[in-house]
Parts: sequence; C-alpha cells; structure tokens
Amino acid sequence: MSKERARRRAERQREAAVQAAARAAEAERRERRDARRRAVTSWLPRRRRGPAGILAERRRKQNGALLAVLVAINVLVWIFSDDWALRLAALVVSILAAPVLHTLLFRRS
Repeated sequence: MSKERARRRAERQREAAVQAAARAAEAERRERRDARRRAVTSWLPRRRRGPAGILAERRRKQNGALLAVLVAINVLVWIFSDDWALRLAALVVSILAAPVLHTLLFRRS
C-alpha cells in the first residue's frame, strides 16, 4: 500500500510539475507579447479622451461633415483640373473658407 501511495504521489507531482511548466511557459509568452505590444505602441500617440457630451459629439459630427465636403471639393478640382494654380487656389480657398462655412452652415439661431 505504501508503494502504491508513493507511486500515486509521484504521478501527481509529475502532473503538477508539467502543469506548472505549461503555466510558466504561457506566462513567458504573454510577457513577451505584452513587451512587444508596449514597444510598438510606445511610438504611437496616446489616445486622448476629449469631451464626451452631446454637444461635443454634435460638434465632432459637424466638423467631420464639413471636412468631408471640403475634401470632396478639392478631390474633384484635382481630378478635373490640370492647372496647378487652380488646384492651389481651391486648396487655399477651402482652408480660408472653412470657418466661414462652418458658421453659415451650423449656426444655431
């Protein structure tokens, strides 16, 4: 009986050692993966959380819509015009007119 208990205990210890080795290997892989992720993401800018209210969300949507319209206009000018002066003029006018357009389009009265 004593030899049987010793054999079972040795078997349990072997299984525990194998499981501990597997856990250690998994922890090592996880640590290496996290280190790689930190190394890569350290070069990226941090994500800043801005205002999250209803007004901030509406302003982001308005700015995005205006930007999309201005980019679309500039893309169309670049596609259909070969004149660099016209392309540059469209870009400058878009940049200068953006605040005026935003005020005209999204002003609440």
